Order: sequence, then C-alpha cells, then structure tokens
Amino acid sequence: MTKKIVVTGLGATSPLGGNVADSWSALLAGQSGIRPLDQDWVTRYDLPIRFAGQAKVPSADVLERIETKRLDPSSQFALTAAREAWADAGTPDVDPLRIAVDFATGIGGIWTLVDAWEALRERGPRRVLPMTVPMLMPNGPAAAISMDISARGGARTVVSACASGTESITNAYDHLQAGLADIIVAGGSEAAIHPLPIASFAAMQALSKRNDSPETASRPYDISRDGFVLAEGGAAIVLETEEHALARGARIYAELAGGSVTSDAHHITAPDPEGSAAARAVKAALSQAGASIDDVAHINAHATSTPVGDIAEYNALLRVFGDRLGSIPVSATKAATGHLLGGTGALEAIFTILALHERTAPPTINLTEQDPAIKLDVVTSARALGNGPLLAISNSFGFGGHNAVVAFRSV
Repeated sequence: MTKKIVVTGLGATSPLGGNVADSWSALLAGQSGIRPLDQDWVTRYDLPIRFAGQAKVPSADVLERIETKRLDPSSQFALTAAREAWADAGTPDVDPLRIAVDFATGIGGIWTLVDAWEALRERGPRRVLPMTVPMLMPNGPAAAISMDISARGGARTVVSACASGTESITNAYDHLQAGLADIIVAGGSEAAIHPLPIASFAAMQALSKRNDSPETASRPYDISRDGFVLAEGGAAIVLETEEHALARGARIYAELAGGSVTSDAHHITAPDPEGSAAARAVKAALSQAGASIDDVAHINAHATSTPVGDIAEYNALLRVFGDRLGSIPVSATKAATGHLLGGTGALEAIFTILALHERTAPPTINLTEQDPAIKLDVVTSARALGNGPLLAISNSFGFGGHNAVVAFRSV
C-alpha cells in the first residue's frame, strides 16, 4: 500500500539568508543574493567572471571552529541546513536504526581537493592533511549529517549535477515507501565558488558575463539572458510517513506526493532541445502523485537563465501541459539565488513547499522583456495561489542529461 509522505522540517543556508525564514523573506521581497567577489584570487587568476551568489551567512558564524576545520565547505553548508531542518521538525526522538539520510552534491569537496594538490605540489606529501580524503569525498555531506543526528538507517549520496538535490528527495520518497526508514533528512549542498569551476564554466560560455551588474545577471526567460550565475549553500528537508508524523505530533508543511528521474541520453552538457525526457519526468511525477495536469497550481522551474536551457525546459513543459501551460504561475527563483548546482533542487523544493504552505508564489526578478518564444505566466511579484487543495512541481535538470521532478501537495 502506498504511504503518504510528508514534510515536517525545513533548513537552508543560501545567498539570500542564513536560514529558511530569512531566505524566504528575501525571496518574497524581490531581493538578489548575487554580489561581486572580493577575494584576492579573482584578480590573481584574472577571472573573466567576478561575481557569484555567496552564502549570506558564513559557516564560521554558525559552526564550531573544529567543524569548519574538519569539514569541506560543502559539508559545512549541509550540516548547517540539516541542523535547522532537524530542529524545525522538533528534534525527533527516533530509533537511530529508523533514521536515514539522502543527501546530494554536484561536485563535492573541490576546495579541499585543490588545496591538497597545491600543498603537495608546493610543499611535499607531508603537508597534505590527514583529513583530505574524508573532506573531499562527495558523500562527506551525507556522512556529516548522519553522524550529527545518529542516523543509522542509511546515508546515501546522489551525484547527478544540477539534478542532484531533487533526485535525493525522490530517493528519500522511495526509501520511505520501501520501509527502509521512518524519517529521512534529504537535500543537497554545494561550495564551488572557486577559481577552477568559475574558469571552467566561463570557458564553456555557461556563465553570465554581467560583471557590471551582478544583481541583475541571473534573468530567466528574459530576451537578454546570457548564462547562469554560480552560487553556493545547502538545503535540507525532513521527510517521514504521515503515520509516523502524526504519532509524534509533528507539524506538517506539505505532502511529498511524487517524484521521478529520467535521462536525456542526448549530450553531456546541452539539454535535449525537444525536452522529451524532461517531459516524461514531469508526467511520471504527476502520475505517482495521482494528479492530472489540471491539478497543478504552481511550477518552480529549473530556469537557469541560459539561452538554450530555458527554451528546452519550456518545450518540455509544453509537451506536458499544452494550452493549459499559459495559465499556470511559474516562478524562476534562480534569478534571486543564482545556481547552487547540487544544492539548487533542495532549495527550490523548500521554496515550492513554502509556496503551498503560505499559498504564495515567489517572484522572478530581473525579467524586463520576456522572450517571446517562451509563453509562460511568469510570476514577477509575489502572487496569491488561492484556496483549496494545491499541487506544485519543482524541476531540476543537470549536465549529463539528468532530469528530476518532485510534486508537492498542500495540507
């Protein structure tokens, strides 16, 4: 029998705020989390792109010093978000064998890896830190969370580029349905604002070049969009069966009604322009939720602000919703946060959950002239979603042709 899976805790650290409340408030207010980079390595390496979405609150402000020394920044963001989510869920008193973690990253501990390589090259093997491998491994964030909350029911890691965070949530859904745990912390994190990824993404012409106006650089659907904006942070949600949540008297934000993962098998970086596999992911998520296209009241789009990506996602949505697409409010929240890579799906899942919980679709900033080829009802100022049952989807698509979609229902 299919179980009802619900959301009982939220946690985040993002370019908009150091927690969920501040991030959501800034998002609704139409603020941008994108700022110029002032690190000395920007000029040292003569980077062509000099702005990003840095975390609003440094990890050092909220974690113990020993934690910042022994964890890569990607794990620091994960731990910060998971602790907030776990506390928000009421710090559940659950048998550790029935607690699990499904947590993702797109790149992992790149700061640790490159720093260790430089230490080896410049000063020799004895200067490489003993904690280098535990800090750089992509499962580091999941491991850190599992140890922090004594989760002994499994700690799994998804690495599927920009779809990672959303895929971790679909995996958590499956693991709860399978009875592998009673409660799961799911989400994703990334800390890749580093010279190497910036130079690499710039070399492939993926990043916006608006050094003169960072706050307006991420502009999904705008006719002048020219690439995504790299960002960092982490987000986590606590998921459990409704039966388990009610038994412990937990507050419920929303139902995780379904999710799906597909693959394009088209190109290592470019999405399938027809959006056929992405469309299948949307349809499958709705099918698992027992919903039709008429039930969808809101879409949080992947919408990275790239010329090709935004069109491909529109084509995928058009395949699913047809003529109805133009009447569904669509939010593209990367306009405010930038692109958190492996953490972005989890953060946008939180924004989708809160949109249902507060019945308000968040705005898409920086849209001054909508691309006429993208005929969407884009939310440009916070908009009420109305009364009655609501269902929303959140899309994530990643390099390698990874597609992940989750569907949430109001409660």
